[in-house]
Amino acid sequence: MLIARHRTALTRTDVSRPLRIALGDGVLHVGRSLMDYGCGRGGDVARLRSAGLDCVGWDPVHAPDGERRPSAIVNLGYVVNVIEDLDERRTVVRNAWELAQSVLIVSARLVDERPTRLQPALADGIVTRLGTFQKFFEQQELRAWLEQTLDRRVVAAAPGVFYVFRAEEDRSEFLARRFRRPDRVPRLRISDRLVAEHRDLLDELAAFLGARGRLPEKGELSSHERLVAAIGSVARAHRLLMLATDPADWEVVRQSRGEDLLVYLALAKFDGRPALGDLPIDMQRDVKAFFGSYAKACAAADGLLFALGGQERLDAAAAASPVGKLLPTALYVHVDAIADLAAPLRLYEGCARAVLGEVDGATLVKFRRDEPKVSYLCYPSFERDAHPALVESVSVHLQTFRIKTRRYEDSANPPILHRKEAFVSADHPLRERFARLTKAEEKAGLYEETARIGLRSGWQEVLERAGVDIRGHKLVGRSRR
Repeated sequence: MLIARHRTALTRTDVSRPLRIALGDGVLHVGRSLMDYGCGRGGDVARLRSAGLDCVGWDPVHAPDGERRPSAIVNLGYVVNVIEDLDERRTVVRNAWELAQSVLIVSARLVDERPTRLQPALADGIVTRLGTFQKFFEQQELRAWLEQTLDRRVVAAAPGVFYVFRAEEDRSEFLARRFRRPDRVPRLRISDRLVAEHRDLLDELAAFLGARGRLPEKGELSSHERLVAAIGSVARAHRLLMLATDPADWEVVRQSRGEDLLVYLALAKFDGRPALGDLPIDMQRDVKAFFGSYAKACAAADGLLFALGGQERLDAAAAASPVGKLLPTALYVHVDAIADLAAPLRLYEGCARAVLGEVDGATLVKFRRDEPKVSYLCYPSFERDAHPALVESVSVHLQTFRIKTRRYEDSANPPILHRKEAFVSADHPLRERFARLTKAEEKAGLYEETARIGLRSGWQEVLERAGVDIRGHKLVGRSRR
């Protein structure tokens, strides 16, 4: 059967999803060269060049004269899924890997994209109505195939998108950064003359402490020489910094950074922890500062895994969570509040992300209390709409690793949210606004029939019967409209 591979090339209006993810992850940026292997009609190459990136592309049909050059990043975007010959598919991945100096990005279509209409089978895929071939992968199937083909451990960037790092230390740094919570640097009080005089130097030292949770070693601060010349030593500058802040705040930072490192090391156990020498030098210094030795750090990480235990312990952790909306079968938490969860739940969510990668547009994370399952729920209008509609959910079972995607974007009666303040952390900027609306809705008796209001149509019926409506995040009488 003749397969029309040239028909698989799409005309895009934006940067493709894999490269958009790589830009967001900081894997791809200005200063790193890119080779788009199988670039199709070249839309990504043109857009990234216009954004200032050093980018070339090659395609056997649409750009056969393009340059196949070694580059920091090589993108193999939705190529392997259109090759029906298994040997050729492996050869293409290996050829792309040979050109990748730092990272190879591989993406493919997943089984939830398979058409519902029956299509002719060919090899391990189907022949589409356009006469093209498509292989639809399971997420773990794609991971296993890449690791077997390249003899490398890969990282899930997102559903259907994987990174293959050339250097183990780059892989470790990426994963550690993924599970590192945002920097929280205590504000300096500048009443002291010396603090005011050396504010710029102390700000840089504070930023380092906020990022690493420890004092810098020589060479880790760009202002090291100036700091020593102006203040005398890093230790003296640190004492000055402590006088200008609350030392208890820095202890919280230190504990947070130590826990972040433990979460990374615990998750690394599932596919083989790197040797200490394979960690970036700053992470090696973190290990020494927090735990004294790598052996002690790994033992503490193993203890964290053991404490995670069975489903009963996870259920107890969910029930005790200071943040999130707790229901009988699940805990729901806004993605921005994951950092506020206890280590067992962060580890649990980290296991899901290790399988899935980042889910595009995820708003809430749902932790099942009765089975090892995590779901990512997408509510694009969460902050804007008082009762936003669910657009997509992506769930992963952490025993079977089966992934299930459900889409509601075309649904006339999608699930909607209530009590939004319950999902977010205490410092969310809109939490009070959400809470005021909930209080008004409770006072109006709108939550008395909880079984009806979970879907949009039922909620609208309740509003109509009560003679009220929602304007912004305010409850108003219909007569006032």
